[in-house]
Amino acid sequence: MIQDAVKRETDEHERPRSTHVFVRSLGVPDLPARTSPFDPGYDVQTVISHLEQSHHLISRLKLSMACWLIADESATRAKIAAARRLGVPLVTGGGPFEIAEDKGRLEGFFELVASLGVERIEAGEGFTRLRRSPQEYTRLAERCGLSVQMELGDKHGGAFTPTIVAELIDDGHRWLDAGAQAIVVEARESAQQVGLFDDSGRLNLDAAEAFAAAFGMDKTIFEAPNKRSQFDFLRHFGNQVNLSNVRLEELLRVEIYRRGLHSDAYAHELAPRPAPAAWR
Repeated sequence: MIQDAVKRETDEHERPRSTHVFVRSLGVPDLPARTSPFDPGYDVQTVISHLEQSHHLISRLKLSMACWLIADESATRAKIAAARRLGVPLVTGGGPFEIAEDKGRLEGFFELVASLGVERIEAGEGFTRLRRSPQEYTRLAERCGLSVQMELGDKHGGAFTPTIVAELIDDGHRWLDAGAQAIVVEARESAQQVGLFDDSGRLNLDAAEAFAAAFGMDKTIFEAPNKRSQFDFLRHFGNQVNLSNVRLEELLRVEIYRRGLHSDAYAHELAPRPAPAAWR
């Protein structure tokens, strides 16, 4: 009987009952969703398929740039409906916010976003200059039932200098004090010659650390649009870092790296560490 019990216990341990159970058996913890992928204008079925596949890994789906504004509205609504059905929060990218404000149509933009069922807008000052205070923007958004995240950085200003980093941190604190829910650090789609990245695409770790220290890891979101930037952030900050602007088709790759299931991450996430000499 003892042998039968041992055999049953061994069989239960070795037989994977689901992919989730098997991954847990490898030592991978359950992690909260910390990646916000973006839709730069994919077709409806592509977006829905990725949502079906990866909804549990998505912190917030970004409807990026102004593509969703000129697509057939039924397509945009279908994407939003799928995200809401699967419990994925949504945010609109900062470009339409800037243009709407510059054209004097911000109130109409907020009303449109709210009517579509999107919960959050991204504000920014990447290619226009804002004319109101952070408090005015957050209050206007709140009246429409929307929350705000603020994107810091000029889209055409090149890599951040220490002076720019300090100025942006001050701006970020003003937005958080005004009620913004998170701060997004600009990287565009290239992660090169912009924001935290130099001409070769190398990540400025000192500047990244400054933003994380200033706002806290929970409220800081780093745009990481390509493999190098994604892996650099994860390698430096670990699996709790919030990433944004990840393409939908790259989301699973980011998440296996986050969990140590990628060959480039396994050694420093899941591989057994040698025991200290005294324990041997």
